[in-house]
Amino acid sequence: MAKYRKKPIVIEAVQWFKIGDSCEVYFLPCGPAPVLSGKFTGRIGNSFPFGDEVCEKCGNQRINHGQIGTLEGPHIVCPGDWIITGVKGEHYACKPDIFEATYEIVEA
Repeated sequence: MAKYRKKPIVIEAVQWFKIGDSCEVYFLPCGPAPVLSGKFTGRIGNSFPFGDEVCEKCGNQRINHGQIGTLEGPHIVCPGDWIITGVKGEHYACKPDIFEATYEIVEA
């Protein structure tokens, strides 16, 4: 099998902790998730209820999470995730450990 190296590209990213940190992350209100012009609002199915439940991925209360519309559909955003703008203007979330292993800061 051949080996490949990821092309070096510069991306824009912001670390997300709460609603308002990135305009691409939306509040996760109760109810089904309608699709509005490619932007996702509402809850993803019935798998993300409120209350004192905690996220199995990050351990934070689920009420402190957001969601983002990606090319693959809506994704949950945990506090501390990075929101990346891709090469075609698309947005997606990246876990902090993956972000740190993959990217380094570019000096202006």
